Amino acid sequence: MKHSSFFGNSIIYYPISAIWIMILLLSCSSVQNQSAKEPVDYVNPYMGNISHLLVPTFPTIHLPHSMLRVYPERRDFTGDVLEGLPIVVTSHRGSSAFNLSPFYGSRKDVKPVVAYSYDNEKLTPYSYSVYLDDEGISVEYGLSHQSAIYELLFEKEEAVRVALNSRRGELTWDGTAFSGFQMIENDTKVYLYLLPEQLPESVSLLEEGNLVNKTSAAGRNACLIMSYPAGSKKLTLRYGISFIDAAQAQKNMERELSGKDLASLRETGRKVWNEALNKIQVSGGLENDKTVFYTSLYRSFERPVSISEDGRYYSAFDGKVHEDGGRPFYTDDWIWDSYRAHHPLRILIEPEREEDILHSFVLMAEQMEHFWMPTFPEITGDSRRMNSNHGVASILDAHRKGLSNFDLEKAYLAAKGAIMEKTLAPWSGKPAGELDKFYKEHGYIPALREGEEETIPEVHGFERRQPVAVTLGTSYDQWCLAQLAKELGLTEDHAYFTEASFNYRNLYNKETGFFHPKDKNGEFIQPFDYRYSGGMGARGYYGENNGWIYRWDVQHNIPDLIDLMGGKKAFVHNLDQMFATPLGKGKPEFYSQLPDHTGNVGQFSMANEPSLHIPYLYNYAGEPWKTQKRIRTLIHQWFRNDLMGVPGDEDGGGMSSFVVFSQMGFYPVTPGSPEYSIGSPFFNHAKIDLGNGKFFEIEAVNNAPGNKYIQSATLNGKPLNKPFIHHDEIMKGGKIVFEMGDKANRNWGI
Repeated sequence: MKHSSFFGNSIIYYPISAIWIMILLLSCSSVQNQSAKEPVDYVNPYMGNISHLLVPTFPTIHLPHSMLRVYPERRDFTGDVLEGLPIVVTSHRGSSAFNLSPFYGSRKDVKPVVAYSYDNEKLTPYSYSVYLDDEGISVEYGLSHQSAIYELLFEKEEAVRVALNSRRGELTWDGTAFSGFQMIENDTKVYLYLLPEQLPESVSLLEEGNLVNKTSAAGRNACLIMSYPAGSKKLTLRYGISFIDAAQAQKNMERELSGKDLASLRETGRKVWNEALNKIQVSGGLENDKTVFYTSLYRSFERPVSISEDGRYYSAFDGKVHEDGGRPFYTDDWIWDSYRAHHPLRILIEPEREEDILHSFVLMAEQMEHFWMPTFPEITGDSRRMNSNHGVASILDAHRKGLSNFDLEKAYLAAKGAIMEKTLAPWSGKPAGELDKFYKEHGYIPALREGEEETIPEVHGFERRQPVAVTLGTSYDQWCLAQLAKELGLTEDHAYFTEASFNYRNLYNKETGFFHPKDKNGEFIQPFDYRYSGGMGARGYYGENNGWIYRWDVQHNIPDLIDLMGGKKAFVHNLDQMFATPLGKGKPEFYSQLPDHTGNVGQFSMANEPSLHIPYLYNYAGEPWKTQKRIRTLIHQWFRNDLMGVPGDEDGGGMSSFVVFSQMGFYPVTPGSPEYSIGSPFFNHAKIDLGNGKFFEIEAVNNAPGNKYIQSATLNGKPLNKPFIHHDEIMKGGKIVFEMGDKANRNWGI
């Protein structure tokens, strides 16, 4: 739109010198506004809250890695109502444990959880405000690590009531405070202690829609109602949570909230978030890129969570309360998603925390029935989801990058047990059986033909074998075991697992250049389509993604994969072909079979974790300029500062960590190898706080949206002519400088 005037319909003329003064003042104002913006101000928790197809992101309010997490409970961002006010969310995607529902006494249809129309919602990582417009009630919220404060403001001159509900548990009022628990999964309980600053006139039991003169509730929708007189304008509720008992929940509340009001709690939360996000400082570049960056970094602090409480923690891995020995215990870590970029990011910016997390892995293995590394450790124990046992990759990666404050030998034995003693069948925690025996003898998981019935009991009832995905993933896990065995001087193990790490070759089809399922007789399954074969989620042969994605799932031996494909030229051609090959079906039909395989560029899927390393593979075949082009394009296509700005399941930090690395300009293609693959930096300057007064800086000279290509590079003043950087070079501190341009320098980095 063009404007013909500065003010209204009048054209005002200024001397040239005055115009320059105005421009200078506006520029200074802009600079001042930008300089006043802190990292947490760039975080947009709503980014990705509308899903392209599957699970959206959640606008989570929490402190970094903290036990207490909440988000507005609704179907998704477009949900028209809030289902009460949340007290605590016990897992990354769980519903609330306990609900709070304020309403006026004139309400006739009293329910345990009230559905609210709402407006003017404002959410930050550390605070929440919302106006319940039909009710005429304003809500303010702030939280700490294990406790929080609600302030409820009432407009009407009517009696006030507040329902406190446990979905499945118990609640008791003792005249001063409420206490109780909610049962979640695997006999795990989350406990609550809630203290109203203004004592209610009465407390009643809600039973079949009626208020009963009782002060305790039990069972499903155990609900107690607080009643306040007409004219009540403000109610402040303080609460603590615990996985140990209600007494500990009270201690957590008193420890964290003593002497604090809502304003000071929010101020502390803001400070904590800025300290965490300031571990990586970026400047220059597009403002939206900064929002994407800091929002992604915020997501990386959501999991795993510390569940230590005053030196103790409840472990659902054995159902007992343990002393933590002065080290926090972490859980809720979906390793299949997080080993790729989430754990490596923490090694850079939170190495001590990463050591505590890996130490927790070992403790989990000790606490479970079998001494096996966890696969999907959650608040409620290890769910053994997905395929493979990639905790070993995080152990190796940390060890190779200098982290040592965990028991490496125990970690190795636990990882070995998870791969050799537990079944390789996906979503199963059973001991090894017939399928595993076949793998050890033949070096691959046998596939069933279409319509062939599953007879092996280790395979989960709702799952399929995922034979290619499991064979490739286990080959990588066994490579990790081989490296650890060598470090520990276990010569026989090293030789055995080194040989096993090549098992991916057993499924390589030289005629097609794809990894192709074989039956138990060693015959490739035919006929076969690498886009569609495998049924729902391609799980009959792959896992969530089709054969085009698993074509590149040899993270641990990319040079050998290049050789299998016939050399670098053929390798690059195959990469190009993946990005150019269409879906081949209409989107409804394609996604009805492959709902995880979204965020498409051709057959490439930006929305699922097995794809994250693929754009960087051009670096290994002598064409790093294509990695630079592809990374800039993919992130601007699929990660954006808007409600649909995340392409697929963001599993609590796994995919977001890919964005953080990629926008800085490098990425850990092979966890377990201390080498990073260089992409294209998004910012003029990035500075990583390595601790101990050391920093690593990335400078992009002549950076601009169109200048995505590296022309030349220096590392600490010396020419860098390869698209890789070693972890040790980063940890020493220093600076890498990229000269950027709008056209590829095809000679750099080859």
